[in-house]
Amino acid sequence: MKHLPKTRNIGISAHIDSGKTTLTERILFYCDKIHKIEDVRGGGDGAKMDHMELEKEKGITITSAATTVHWRGINNDGTEYAEGAGKGKDIKVNIIDTPGHVDFTVEVERSLRVLDGAILVLCSVAGVQSQSITVDRQMKRYNVPRLAFLNKMDRMGANAFNGTAALREKLNHNAVLMQLPIGAEENFVGVVDLVDMKAYYFDGDNGENVRIEDCPDDLKDQALSLRGEMLEAVSMFDDQMMEDLLEEKEIPLETIHNAIKKGVQTLELTPVYCGSAFKNKGVQVLLNAVSRYLPSPLTCAKPQAINSEDDSKITLEPDFAKPLVCMAFKITDEQFGQLTYTRIYQGELKKGEFIYNTRTKKKVRVGRIVRMNSNDRDNIDSAGAGDIIAMVGVDCASGDTFVGDDNNLHLSCEGMHVPIPVIELSIEAKDKDNQIKMSKGLTRFRKEDPTFHVFTDEESGETRIAGMGELHLEIYVERLKREYKAEVVVGAPQVNYRETIRTEAKYDYTHKKQSGGAGQFGQVVGHIRPLTEENKDTEDQNFKFHNQIKGGSVPTEFIGACEKGFQDVMDKGPLAAFPLINVEVFLEDGKSHDVDSSDMAFRIASRQAMRQAINAGSPVLLEPLMKVEVETPDEFQGFVIGDLSKRRGIIQGSETNASGDTIVNAFVPLSEMFGYSTDLRSGTAGKAGYTMEFAKYAECPGNIQTEVMKERAEKLAKDD
Repeated sequence: MKHLPKTRNIGISAHIDSGKTTLTERILFYCDKIHKIEDVRGGGDGAKMDHMELEKEKGITITSAATTVHWRGINNDGTEYAEGAGKGKDIKVNIIDTPGHVDFTVEVERSLRVLDGAILVLCSVAGVQSQSITVDRQMKRYNVPRLAFLNKMDRMGANAFNGTAALREKLNHNAVLMQLPIGAEENFVGVVDLVDMKAYYFDGDNGENVRIEDCPDDLKDQALSLRGEMLEAVSMFDDQMMEDLLEEKEIPLETIHNAIKKGVQTLELTPVYCGSAFKNKGVQVLLNAVSRYLPSPLTCAKPQAINSEDDSKITLEPDFAKPLVCMAFKITDEQFGQLTYTRIYQGELKKGEFIYNTRTKKKVRVGRIVRMNSNDRDNIDSAGAGDIIAMVGVDCASGDTFVGDDNNLHLSCEGMHVPIPVIELSIEAKDKDNQIKMSKGLTRFRKEDPTFHVFTDEESGETRIAGMGELHLEIYVERLKREYKAEVVVGAPQVNYRETIRTEAKYDYTHKKQSGGAGQFGQVVGHIRPLTEENKDTEDQNFKFHNQIKGGSVPTEFIGACEKGFQDVMDKGPLAAFPLINVEVFLEDGKSHDVDSSDMAFRIASRQAMRQAINAGSPVLLEPLMKVEVETPDEFQGFVIGDLSKRRGIIQGSETNASGDTIVNAFVPLSEMFGYSTDLRSGTAGKAGYTMEFAKYAECPGNIQTEVMKERAEKLAKDD
């Protein structure tokens, strides 16, 4: 318990290529975790946190990596600082570095689910980009307090004021600049801290020597003006401070720090810091802010577990003395067994003891506990509430809850949002030996990644994989070849279409069968309607059932069978046998028979009633729309907009960023985006880049719907 006030569990999240992994690499260096800084791209061994060969080759983060560092902060007089620190003056920081590509968004999702705070990294040239918006939405979903770090201040077009304004305008943050950059672009040399009005310079080959001086005279007026704005914003979280400001009294530094801390931890303030991770500037001051303002497991919003017996919620306390409750948030298969990344919410986990999986109700022994440092690990004997560690050799699934007492088997930690896959392709092994290798690899990947789906097509018998995008599936196919030496043939990518209804429709169906002996009888009456966003219980709900039976016309024991029957039909829609989404079913009346009614009779009646209603509810085919953001030099803007329009894109607008490039935003159907990267490169002389993420499902135009239905009918006929 004594370590908890000095523990921080943080994630580093951002848009692609904003410098998350480079920042993490510098944090490891300044906390003496590594002794040599490696670049993310090429040369040397690659960044510590990008440990997979594919990550080093492509210069991207594919899987989140965890590490633990200890930070001894610096005061404005150069002495060591660590809030709440006793002997040793160490703040323990558990860090998870997450991917930026939207294809690996579940890595960000599951990391934020278990973290107490985060650093939102932005490029100070580009500001808020498309994936920054996604990451911010994920942070808000799990109520994660965050600091913002404007990276790449050494780049041409870098502007801390524009970045802060973008946070306010695009993300609706109460963003407040906490530092004034000293110089910009190639002249960026340090920062003036607006709290203590000291200038911080970063000397030495790797910026490891922090030199603290008074604010330069030529920046003093601007710094005082910005400090006034900062104090005004921060005083909203301290009434006494607001009074003192109005009376123009000097505000003690500790009062300012406490007000900032309160603003951050209530998610009502986002302090903005700036620097250049690549040029080793500003990282130590950011670490100070992590120590000062982000919550410890004691001060963060308390997580809750669900009691399955009565659906009540139980608050978990970060107390070593209470019964153990922990959650497996990420799993990877290793040479020596499964590695299970685990966040401990309550109690203590010890090596060698038995714990219970509340999903399977099985008892498992914890043979080995390790603290992760990217791909390296240190053996430990125990870990307590507030810690993030990994268990070795414990078989479970991502999202499972473990408890130390079999009296708590009814508890489960709240799950996380898992986006639905939008793209799929067929995959086939070249021979029987490769089939075994491929099956082994696909089983592992499916277990590790909730957004990666593997299934067998009933009609054709072929194996299909589905995921979040072309890059997502491409990486897994490449891993099959490298890690499992499986020779596979991959089909062309296909879009995951969906079906839904447009209008309300009634149903009234009686299932009646008499063939000697006991017969079958069940009648169901009611209506269905489109399930709108405001009526959903959860973000990803696609089917909702309402039992409105009065007077027992359908006995209570058959209601569950009715619900299952309605849900059975959701797997295949009437138009092209794609899954149905967003349907709300109301069961209002019916009839039963004392002898002939059964679960099966009502399930069959509900299936037929559902089919009847869907056909009457104006069924329509839906296609995935992608949010596309293209960054291009101004001279190619016409080509980019024209090309997106040809692809049935709906242009949302364009803007010019600080470096003079144009950013075009559009919604484009996924089916039109295959091969886009090649066309974009050739049309812009390789100077443009783009990002793409799933936005929503939208109705297919009539001609496209006809085309898709025809292709699907031909495929199903061929498979038969």
